[in-house]
Amino acid sequence: MYKNDGYVRRYSESFKLKVLDELAKGNHSKRQIALTYGVQSSTINEWIRKYDRKDLMNTSVTVQTDDEISRIKALQKELKLLKELLIKKDLDKLINDSYLEVAAEKLGYKDVSELKKKLNIKP
Repeated sequence: MYKNDGYVRRYSESFKLKVLDELAKGNHSKRQIALTYGVQSSTINEWIRKYDRKDLMNTSVTVQTDDEISRIKALQKELKLLKELLIKKDLDKLINDSYLEVAAEKLGYKDVSELKKKLNIKP
């Protein structure tokens, strides 16, 4: 695999096109070609973009039914609600902790844990 050995590599146009042609033939994967020619896959991706060879880019197609789409939307809605509830819970805890700190100070306790012991509140 390619390692950064401090050298800046420059590839000729003909070499780049040769690598892209090899990839276009479909006999080898991008990873195999990268290993064969000693080039990183990300470099090959740059050449694909440079020469506008979108046919060589990895593409993914997602096929979903209406039920799956509605289920995903419902789960996203539920996730948003749960995040909001978690934020509210964290804020409520912060407020309660602040109230306990103020109460401990006003009542003359050295810290909140001493007040909690006195009131039988679980730490």
